[in-house]
Amino acid sequence: MAIPFKTVRARWNADPEYRAAYAEVSPEMELAFAMAEVRHRAKLSQAEVARRMGTSQAMVARWEKGKVAPSTTSLRRFAQATGVSLHIQLGTERIVEAA
Repeated sequence: MAIPFKTVRARWNADPEYRAAYAEVSPEMELAFAMAEVRHRAKLSQAEVARRMGTSQAMVARWEKGKVAPSTTSLRRFAQATGVSLHIQLGTERIVEAA
């Protein structure tokens, strides 16, 4: 039996070292995790999503691992292949960097 993705994610988040590394790559990893989670909820394999999108399973795996960022066109096709809507949002918070 497979372990639910949110269980695995909770275990990872319990590790301070993981959280520190994650903070450095947060936007990319949030997208990667969201894509993997949506695919799992749709009960689709990476190969099936790739077939529906007209791409390779290896490319879907790269997106879900955060190794490659998908284009907005690919995100639209991914959303369509998994039966979800796509919403892109930029935050309203101002980021202040220490000098």
